[in-house]
Amino acid sequence: MTRRGRTASAVAAIAFGLLAACGGGGGSSGSPTPSPPGTAPANPCSAVADEAPVARTTSVPASGKRAGVYGDTRWTWLDHRWVHRDAVRRQGGEREAGVQPLDRDAGEVAVLEDNGQLIAPANALDVGGRGLRFHPLASGGYAVTPADAAFRQALGSRITLTDDDSSAATVPFPFPFYGTSQTAAFLNSDGNVTFGQPDSASTARNITRALSGPARVAPFFADLDPSAGGSVWLNATSTELTVTWCNVRGFDSANTTTAQATMLPDGSVEMRYGTGVTLTDAIIGLSPGATTDFTAADLTAGAQGGPRAAVVERFSASPDLDLEAASRRFYAAHADTFDQLIFFTDQRVVTDAFAFESTIVNRIRGIGVGAFDESGSYGSGGRLSSVVLMDNLGKYPSDPGQEFLGENSTVSVLGQEVGHRWLVFFRFLDVNRQVSDALLGRDLAHWSFFADSDASVMEGNDIEDLGGGSFRTVAAVSRYSRADLYAMGLAAENEVPPFFYVENPTNTRPNIPDASAAPQAGVTFNGTRRDVRLQDVVDVMGRRQPSAAETSRVWRQAFVFVVGAGRQADAAQIEKLNRIRVAWEAFYAQAVEGRGRVDTLLQ
Repeated sequence: MTRRGRTASAVAAIAFGLLAACGGGGGSSGSPTPSPPGTAPANPCSAVADEAPVARTTSVPASGKRAGVYGDTRWTWLDHRWVHRDAVRRQGGEREAGVQPLDRDAGEVAVLEDNGQLIAPANALDVGGRGLRFHPLASGGYAVTPADAAFRQALGSRITLTDDDSSAATVPFPFPFYGTSQTAAFLNSDGNVTFGQPDSASTARNITRALSGPARVAPFFADLDPSAGGSVWLNATSTELTVTWCNVRGFDSANTTTAQATMLPDGSVEMRYGTGVTLTDAIIGLSPGATTDFTAADLTAGAQGGPRAAVVERFSASPDLDLEAASRRFYAAHADTFDQLIFFTDQRVVTDAFAFESTIVNRIRGIGVGAFDESGSYGSGGRLSSVVLMDNLGKYPSDPGQEFLGENSTVSVLGQEVGHRWLVFFRFLDVNRQVSDALLGRDLAHWSFFADSDASVMEGNDIEDLGGGSFRTVAAVSRYSRADLYAMGLAAENEVPPFFYVENPTNTRPNIPDASAAPQAGVTFNGTRRDVRLQDVVDVMGRRQPSAAETSRVWRQAFVFVVGAGRQADAAQIEKLNRIRVAWEAFYAQAVEGRGRVDTLLQ
């Protein structure tokens, strides 16, 4: 359930275009006069808006976003950094407390009161009926200014794109982009153009993915589905490469966007937007790819980035918790002795996941996570390695052990989010001694539905082998598996018995769409059993270092409750959160077979 997805430290940015004069074919390097907001001339998409989408004949794999119950995303510290920088920008500099917050410790729960510093308000989409011009700077980066909103009239040829799809295109001129001449592009259904490689993943369309992926021009990076409505067009000439998304629907949504991006021979990029854009969440901008350097821009006001900096704005209809600021506020009154902070709120601040974990420090080798340390931005000197955002306390039952989310309870959801600090990213050598990720399911960060995970909170199932190639799931989300405990540093290599997954599963009853499905007991299916030894994992990933013998068995956590501006935590909320805290300590102890414990005391 990571939104840090709970994970990688890779990062990247979104790239966008310089807006030239309106009209079909050819472009201008001069600065056109911006049209008043909301008064863009009729665009050519109006003539094709009702055209039925064309089905692609090739099959499209089931998307992970359709499976499971969490709607996971993969937020990392980079997403939090963007939220923090943008919140600072919107408040005109480092934020000053307008009202002294009434932070306090209510027993073993730390209560933080938002006074305009912790919860960043929604960033409403304001590009409808506007144009943007991204022009290259001598330093190698880009600056963006307002521009004429009139769409280029020549749409070119229709490109058939399904959901989470890409199509290759040749750039008919060497396009200079962040110092690299690009001649091959990929038109991605999710409102962006990438260079060097396509991006058709179904994972979250967030800042981390936008910056860590390939070089990108993103007029409207969002979860779009052209197969459900609208169309995508390409006009490639010797003087322009224009891609237009005409009235394209969001995934599982009736809301649409109309956006156009034009790349010009001088490296400029134009972006234009229809007046009827009804989708509210998107990332817009330019990225050189594989970068952590970015400008959190107000695009319609103009902005400028550094030589390798993405220039990007993230639009969202919902507020965000500034986890950097909230963590620093916590440490203003507490010692730097915690391994993980667990945040709950009194309002919804997570809309693209149910809950998520973000790793901010990793020094462990052999678990599939690179080494990095971003703890300083959170107010820690290096001890804090992870933050968990459980979102609105009100969406959890009064009984922490009550099932309410598929097979999950509050404590098992906590188990998964806490576990994402280490889990689960195992690759291994398969029966053909080839590197495989067949053990993994959703986001390649949870166990596959068809992996015998001993009912791990990290998904998969406890699978009973009925013989003759028949199997049945018998339990789910109740513990950590021995393989989990190895990655957590709570079990030695020789304590992990062989386990298995089922290859080429068929005849699932009830139907299971793919390996990313949520855990479920009582499912039968057929397939081929494939046994895996931990050594098969070590052969690919190396041994865990430090080993279990060198790892602390006590994991220190702080439970933090953030309440909105002008509100105070009442006794019932604190009592509920304390029940969760106490139940979690007991659940964790049994989930790890008594090999370790969590310490949730503030002092």
